[in-house]
Amino acid sequence: MGVELEKSGKDAVRVAPYYAGKYEIVPKIPIKSLRDFAVWYTPGVASVSKAIVESPKLSFEYTSRWNTIAVVTDGTRVLGLGDIGPEAAMPVMEGKAVIFKYLGGVDAIPICLNAREPEKFIEIVKSLEPSFGGINLEDIESPKCFRILDTLRESMQIPVWHDDQLGTASATLAGLINALKIVGKKMGDVRITLLGAGASNVATARILEKAGADPGKLILVDSRGILHAERDDMDELMLKNPWKYELALKTNRERITGGIAEALEGADVLIAASKPGPGVVKKEWIRKMNSDAIVFALANPVPEIWPWDAREAGARIVATGRSDFPNQVNNSLIFPSVFRGALDVKATTITDEMMIRASQALAEYVPEHKLSEDYIIPTMDDWRVYIHVAASVAEQASKQGMARTPLDYDEAYVKAVRIIARARSILERLMEDKFIKPFPEG
Repeated sequence: MGVELEKSGKDAVRVAPYYAGKYEIVPKIPIKSLRDFAVWYTPGVASVSKAIVESPKLSFEYTSRWNTIAVVTDGTRVLGLGDIGPEAAMPVMEGKAVIFKYLGGVDAIPICLNAREPEKFIEIVKSLEPSFGGINLEDIESPKCFRILDTLRESMQIPVWHDDQLGTASATLAGLINALKIVGKKMGDVRITLLGAGASNVATARILEKAGADPGKLILVDSRGILHAERDDMDELMLKNPWKYELALKTNRERITGGIAEALEGADVLIAASKPGPGVVKKEWIRKMNSDAIVFALANPVPEIWPWDAREAGARIVATGRSDFPNQVNNSLIFPSVFRGALDVKATTITDEMMIRASQALAEYVPEHKLSEDYIIPTMDDWRVYIHVAASVAEQASKQGMARTPLDYDEAYVKAVRIIARARSILERLMEDKFIKPFPEG
């Protein structure tokens, strides 16, 4: 596995100058001669602009805004690399943009900002609103990522999403829904230990509560131990991280103290989103969990505990963030389809209910007769899962009154099929005709 990781890294560096970027902008309108620009540009385009002045919502009908989002970062928490800055974050944002297009048919523009202060970042992103149908925040350090997301969601009239928070949380919820079906336990009854209290697990805790989990039975563990209302850093948290402070007040009803070992004793579920292992979670701690334990070890590239070690210690269901193990819990299963659904109804926001519906749709895509301990969540290879989730999100947005152009499930499904299939077909044709150069050997 280490050899494979090393090879992929070397290949990425080798081909980066060969392709000089991962995407380009290509016209989608016919151009046979320069005369056509009388329609596409001046003087004809002035009439389009005048129409939008009269009715600004027409910008979603007359321009590419309806299907275009910005992928925005400040480069302060990129993958496992940490604070590498906006320039070094650009290759990652380009990769994200390609995933958006290939899996969701969404046109995504990477924007890496030299704006470390939350106020400046927020101001810049808000000013981008007229050009985009949505904003995907990416790789922003905690806790400022919470403030940025909450502020932008409240102040913008287009969907704003932070994938490290909401995408991971939604994928985790989907996997947990099906895992609980297998072990015969209910969301409101289980005790869930969340190892790591950064962007993803804070968001996961919040969405689990909205999905029916008992907040008093959630146990969060950070670098200082178990979170609880009497911990000696509560005043500091209240000032510097009110989101974690809020969770400290409402979780851990029994006021359990200690570290990971104590947090896992009597737990039904472990959701670990901390630091790469192995050895972060020990086998003897898994043995302290209840029977039919569920373990999500989501750190990359190496999970907090190897799946075979967790199973040997008594876990019945194990999931990781890796594609080479069963049960990959990956936010790439969520974000392309959430934006597809939101864009297709020209949504004004992405609500928690839309997130939960996305998780439910992802979970229900696995039919009951195929559900097993090694198959609790669909794989990224099945492109039609994105259509089902997108249509479900679009329908939920319409039901909640968050859609500028409401659609029912069937209408949204047909639209998503057309757009996603077209994106994949264009890529295939470009490769066949060698407009995209073949991957170089070496």
